[in-house]
Amino acid sequence: MALLPILCYPDPRLHTVAKPVAQVDDRLRQLVADMLETMYDANGIGLAATQVDVHERLIVIDVSEERDQPIVLVNPEITWASDDKRVGDEGCLSVPGIYDGVERSLAVKVRAQDAQGQERTVEAEGLLAVCIQHEMDHLLGKVFVEYLSPLKRNRIKTKMLKARREAERA
Repeated sequence: MALLPILCYPDPRLHTVAKPVAQVDDRLRQLVADMLETMYDANGIGLAATQVDVHERLIVIDVSEERDQPIVLVNPEITWASDDKRVGDEGCLSVPGIYDGVERSLAVKVRAQDAQGQERTVEAEGLLAVCIQHEMDHLLGKVFVEYLSPLKRNRIKTKMLKARREAERA
């Protein structure tokens, strides 16, 4: 397993729309293992392949307290989303240190394959539902800050670019 570099906003590669996974094979399972290791190391609860510069429809999630219940979604599709929505604070491994309110459906149903290529349906509510919607946005080339006002988005972009410059100087 290996830690993968996570792209940081406003990296333009974060806006790449992911292509479907053609085959669930050993290469993909290795990518899943590396993404899980990367997500856990970064103390995240979800990671989309787009965030590690792999533009395929793959998401890993673990919202469990013990961090021992990973969910792998290959070629996920939301088949249903509740009309009930709520605004909740979201953060993102690609936008470290930034949290803001985003409106999401309270519950979703997702059809996807698992790491063995088996079809499955996941019914999610609460944090898991929010996480799925957030990660699915990444597969569409969308970062959560795009739900915010242009003023907030520009402030975040400026802050992230400044942090990158400072890191490069160090």
